Amino acid sequence: MNYGAIKETDIANGVGVRVSLFVSGCTHHCKNCFNPETWDFNYGEVFDEAVQTKMINLLSPSFINGLSLLGGEPLEAQNQRALLPFVKKVKEKYPQKDIWCYSGYTFETDILSGKAHCEVTDELLAYIDVLVDGEFVEEKKNIMLKFRGSENQRIIDVQKSLEMKKTVLKEL
Repeated sequence: MNYGAIKETDIANGVGVRVSLFVSGCTHHCKNCFNPETWDFNYGEVFDEAVQTKMINLLSPSFINGLSLLGGEPLEAQNQRALLPFVKKVKEKYPQKDIWCYSGYTFETDILSGKAHCEVTDELLAYIDVLVDGEFVEEKKNIMLKFRGSENQRIIDVQKSLEMKKTVLKEL
């Protein structure tokens, strides 16, 4: 897997101060995407062990609330396979820090059982605390929304949703 950028102190993509990883590769190609260069799976740098170690170290300060995964599309199957070992390490080292994931896929129809679901999805979801789902829709753009770009996107409490077997929106 490649990545386009790492933000070491990000306050726009989740609650608090976060470390954000922008993965490469996305098949959605949303109109007026804010990050179209990351559509290409080969864009950017290789997400190797050295980069993962650097990111784990960036998460260590107490003022860092957690990790955010964006893109591109973190839930493209090949990206899920690369992210799973990394998020597992993050949760083992920092169980008190949360993981947010931004996906153009929809939780119920694409991620739990549809086109974004692959052999590692269920395990990956076990490590994700918050999912912002749904493609960016230019016609529903709203700059007043917290942590999302368009009104169709939702902020989902993944662990409560899995436990209750229904989608539970995150209260902020």
